[in-house]
Amino acid sequence: MKDKTVLLTGGTGGLGLGVTPKLLERGASLTIPYHNANSLDRLQEKLSAAQFESIRFVKADLTEETEVKQLIADLPKVDILIHLVGGFAMGKTEDFSYQEWKKFFDLNLNTTFLVCKYSLKKMRQSGYGRIITVGSRAAVQPAAELAAYSAAKAGVVALTKAIAEETKNSDITANAVLPSVIDTPSNREAMGSENSQDWVKPESLGEVICFLASKEAKDISGAAVPVYGKI
Repeated sequence: MKDKTVLLTGGTGGLGLGVTPKLLERGASLTIPYHNANSLDRLQEKLSAAQFESIRFVKADLTEETEVKQLIADLPKVDILIHLVGGFAMGKTEDFSYQEWKKFFDLNLNTTFLVCKYSLKKMRQSGYGRIITVGSRAAVQPAAELAAYSAAKAGVVALTKAIAEETKNSDITANAVLPSVIDTPSNREAMGSENSQDWVKPESLGEVICFLASKEAKDISGAAVPVYGKI
């Protein structure tokens, strides 16, 4: 990824802490939007001082189209978009509020649409691009009390596949990864760590993402790659 401009959303989150170092190791020129400055502290602890200082951080709300448009307009190009932003919630369908439903579509699906929309414009200009989104096992295997999350992530997968069809005659690809439970601090706090050895490590998922983002993955587009670990 040397000399490649990478837009990495969610780079300071639980999954991002595993993905960001993998990108830096490969020489990526990295831009990470953030919403809360406190989240930068966790990433700073994970990286060397030189690695952290090499990243371009931009404060942005990815649910707001004007902010996404400006974020991407300020980049000279976007060779690679890796969109990790998302959120998880459980609840019985009859008890799930419409407000929460819309919130999780905003967070999971609508942010994906916005960053893909404006990144694609840049990629069309250069004739090259790699788009990697994060769906979920729940997108293809919905479970009880996961209606909002499953539906939003299914939308992410469908959007990604549609983009792959729109770009199939170019050197732009679009693929999704479908993790099961990711071994992050928040998941351990919510679910306990008893079975965490079977969960997907962020670093492992990062390796899959980095391959899909590489020039070598030019013949893979429209894939939804299961990364389930041992569960």
